[in-house]
Amino acid sequence: MSKFRTLTKISFVPLHFTTFFLMNKTIQLQDLGLKDYKETWEYQEEIFKSVVDLKIQNRREETNLDPSVSEQAKQTPNHFLFVEHPHVYTLGKSGDLENLLLNEKQLEAKGATFYKINRGGDITYHGPGQIVGYPILDLENFFTDIHKYLRFLEESIILTLQEYGLECGRSEGETGVWLGAGTPFARKICAMGVRASRWVTMHGFALNVNVDLGYFDNIIPCGIRGKAVTSLNVELGVEKIDEAEVKAKILKHLAQLFEAEFVTK
Repeated sequence: MSKFRTLTKISFVPLHFTTFFLMNKTIQLQDLGLKDYKETWEYQEEIFKSVVDLKIQNRREETNLDPSVSEQAKQTPNHFLFVEHPHVYTLGKSGDLENLLLNEKQLEAKGATFYKINRGGDITYHGPGQIVGYPILDLENFFTDIHKYLRFLEESIILTLQEYGLECGRSEGETGVWLGAGTPFARKICAMGVRASRWVTMHGFALNVNVDLGYFDNIIPCGIRGKAVTSLNVELGVEKIDEAEVKAKILKHLAQLFEAEFVTK
């Protein structure tokens, strides 16, 4: 049995004078292994839509004058996906295509694909050796503050990397997690980009653990010139890091920050 399987934690928050919203702090965990980016994106969208649709349904029931209806409102589920992608470059909706330094033929030669997607942020790379986490959470189960949400995602990575003895943190005006922020040697180790609608989130973070950093030479990462990219194994000077161990540490810190319980799906 997974050590993350625990009892559901539930609390109640008043929405109106006569109705209550059932907060669900359990997060269903799935590790998808190596999976195509487009397939994973579609799977995310499917889960995301189901949660948003349920919220819309619940809101309609809350406006019904029959008090018995509001008691039947369903909990909105929370999901967390771990995944590793084959070589792929993705561009956020506000990104600049010029930050991709390869043409179509060069992409094919690299064995990589390219997608323009509906998340925030600019261009980034995903590939083997990178831990990608996609939280699909109803933030009304936790808190309704998207900036706090992003800070918590960053903090979970910062705390994880500190367990490996790395000094890291945030870079002013930029998302993600950095080493040497504010110095000429600044380097990014974790990228982040999220989308949210009706307080439901999707997309998430990508932490470089054992990744081939050469693939970052083909882009201007996150559209930021003059900033390097690094990986956990490079910083520690080892050939390979146990990715399962890193995932366990991330989940531990996320559970503490969000006061949540992970249950393996």
